[in-house]
Amino acid sequence: MADPVDDTYTESQVIMTAVKIIAPFTLTYGLFMTFHGADTPGGSFQGGAIIGVTILMLAFAFGIEPTRQWLKNSVLVGLVAGGVAVFVGVGLAAIALGGNFLQYDRFETVLGIPDGTKWGMEAIEIGGIALIVAGVVVTLFFATAAGFPPKLREHNGHSRRNGPSDGSGGVATDAGPDSVDGGDD
Repeated sequence: MADPVDDTYTESQVIMTAVKIIAPFTLTYGLFMTFHGADTPGGSFQGGAIIGVTILMLAFAFGIEPTRQWLKNSVLVGLVAGGVAVFVGVGLAAIALGGNFLQYDRFETVLGIPDGTKWGMEAIEIGGIALIVAGVVVTLFFATAAGFPPKLREHNGHSRRNGPSDGSGGVATDAGPDSVDGGDD
């Protein structure tokens, strides 16, 4: 069991229940958009964003830190790196077959894959863009959420419950050396 983290999370049974009901539908809709990315309007960019936002919804309902511990950084890095690898791999494969970068018709003319252009685009849309977008959305959310941990705010003169500790009633104005680098040392 991980150490509890003092964050701004407040447990709400209404929000948790609503997210438990809604999340499977948003995830399914995101996957639907992703798999239809090359054929229909919408696409894998939007599908990846919906999948990423589903993870954000879970984090808001069940806490950011538990979600971050459940979805490890290695998984997020794997999503983004895997998406980039698929994208670059398909593009370089077309070059290796004598075409230009992402010239999908080379798969059909050289390898004899029926409808090679469609399958090349599907690989880029599903295996590349959707993974990259979903991974980046979740990574940016976690990075933003980690920017102002409660311990850092209290160290700089802010207390979440009592306001600034300098008694001014407003934002602390102490710009000492610790406030430049966050003072977390």
